[in-house]
Amino acid sequence: MKDLKLWLASRWVAAAGFMAAALLAILPLLHAAYALPFVLIFLHSPGYMLHQVEEHSGDRFRTFVNQRIFGGRDALSVAAVLVINIPVVWGLNLAALYAAYLWGAGYGLVAPYAMLVNGITHIGAALRLRCYNPGLGTALFVFLPLSLWTIFAVGPVGASFHYAALGLAIALHALIIANVLARVRRLRLERTS
Repeated sequence: MKDLKLWLASRWVAAAGFMAAALLAILPLLHAAYALPFVLIFLHSPGYMLHQVEEHSGDRFRTFVNQRIFGGRDALSVAAVLVINIPVVWGLNLAALYAAYLWGAGYGLVAPYAMLVNGITHIGAALRLRCYNPGLGTALFVFLPLSLWTIFAVGPVGASFHYAALGLAIALHALIIANVLARVRRLRLERTS
């Protein structure tokens, strides 16, 4: 299992870059066949993958978080980065795309709201720490425009769709933060034991 984790950790970011390019290559076909809100929800997958390349190349984000925010502690683990980015982020965007396809664009709103919350988090961290953080560029130039455009393109599907999607996005980010903080507590207890 450890070998698989190391193998995946050393390759997933490059794979994300190639997958983003492949997904963007089919964009003209999708645009010709589907309505704009569905196409925009689709774009959240390659958009996130581009973000992941900026954020995680050379383990930059995990190193930044552990050094700048947690004072050198291994708060954000390699395993957590893999779980957050591959099954959670990619899975969320895929599920949102299928939900939009099967039941309507309002059901896919979790993708743009999750992207918006992540983008705001990067911007907030940059303002608070007064420095660049890995992922800030794509948060500004991909996440904010794409997520807001998608939310407005989906339009007035009912406030409950928007509140539910925003609530899920915030809950997901809160769970990630709670997981990291729980790891910090475990590490502190192990050190004092």
